[in-house]
Amino acid sequence: MHRVVITGIGWVTPMGHDIESVWRRLLNGESGIDYTTLFDASTFPTTFSAEVKNYRLEDHIADASRHATAGRNSAFALGACAQAWKDAGLDGAKVDLDGVGIYLGSGEGSLDFEAYTRAALGAWQEGEGSIDTVTWARLAQAGMDVMRELEQEPNMPLSHLAILTGARGPAFNCLTACAASTQAIGEAMEILRRGDAEVMIAGGAHSMIHPLGVTGFNRLTALATMNDDPPRASRPFDARRGGFVLGEGAGMVILETLEHAKKRGARIHAEMVGYGSTADAFRITDQDSEGMGAVNAMRAALADAKLAPDDVDYINAHGTGTKENDGNETLAIKKVFGERARQVPISSIKSMMGHLIAAAGSVELITCVLAIRDQVLPPTMNLTDPDPECDLDYVPNKARKARVDVALSNSFGFGGQNDTIVVKRFEE
Repeated sequence: MHRVVITGIGWVTPMGHDIESVWRRLLNGESGIDYTTLFDASTFPTTFSAEVKNYRLEDHIADASRHATAGRNSAFALGACAQAWKDAGLDGAKVDLDGVGIYLGSGEGSLDFEAYTRAALGAWQEGEGSIDTVTWARLAQAGMDVMRELEQEPNMPLSHLAILTGARGPAFNCLTACAASTQAIGEAMEILRRGDAEVMIAGGAHSMIHPLGVTGFNRLTALATMNDDPPRASRPFDARRGGFVLGEGAGMVILETLEHAKKRGARIHAEMVGYGSTADAFRITDQDSEGMGAVNAMRAALADAKLAPDDVDYINAHGTGTKENDGNETLAIKKVFGERARQVPISSIKSMMGHLIAAAGSVELITCVLAIRDQVLPPTMNLTDPDPECDLDYVPNKARKARVDVALSNSFGFGGQNDTIVVKRFEE
């Protein structure tokens, strides 16, 4: 079985579009959450989100015109991939592209309701307002045209990445909600371990900040509604937490077999050592109240890494800020780590960045890599009124210097999808 290492990282986030500036903002406890501008959300129960702002694809890739049809998801994925590809030293390098694959976690693209309405009205007017078969066909075609223009197919970001990099190896896309990018990175590691590729581009991209996305999560009572103070609305593990903050963006990593990385003299950020994936099979949105899906994912990842709970120096929590998730994740950590649960530091960057849905796990894995690099932990912000049931060390409100050789990252998605990755400092 091949060892797998991380040689490139890149992200596009609500807090910025490059590794170092975003990392500094996270350590400073800053926020990327503000009132929504992508559409008029003034009448919605939640009027704020974590948007990616001031993003231009041409700032990241030379031939942006080649991706002129890219929707918001694809544009974010392209920018994050370009960063990671360059960071790995693969930009312009001679590499066998037949051995380069892609595994992406993504979802539906951003929806432009105004564009659809304009197209639909045009079809309606052409039909002179009559609801006949021809008019319905025109309306359907108008919708398809808009969908095609906005790249709604979930695999479109993956296709754009293949065009950008020339990757011709195995290509997969998974749609496992909030766990998607963690699962994509874990499965990409397995592809490399068994020798089916030498390099894998892996991560996630998502944008759901549109009326349908916000309405859906509001109806589920999953979103925070602290409309008078958006930067403090995301409050993981706090007694006053009221839901997550919807975000958007992308995170990408370049994974390689150790042999391939060493052969080309690549810089190695960290080593991928463990992956666990389980299903709750409980309810469509709710987690098992005993946290057993999360427990089994963490145990599987540690067993895969051949590590014990005492070996883990940091946990990057899924930490959404919902009552159910934070309580269940705390319970699951206690079950897996026992007495060690009270010593291992835990934090959630969703308190600052919001919840990037399918892209969340990838940016959180990158956070683990940077924590190992700099020996510092990002804080969980807005944790001012601790929940008695969430009584672990969540690194509240201030970054902390710490020894970090092994980090564990959790992602738990709707439908009972639970995925955990273990990453460690690279050693020969």
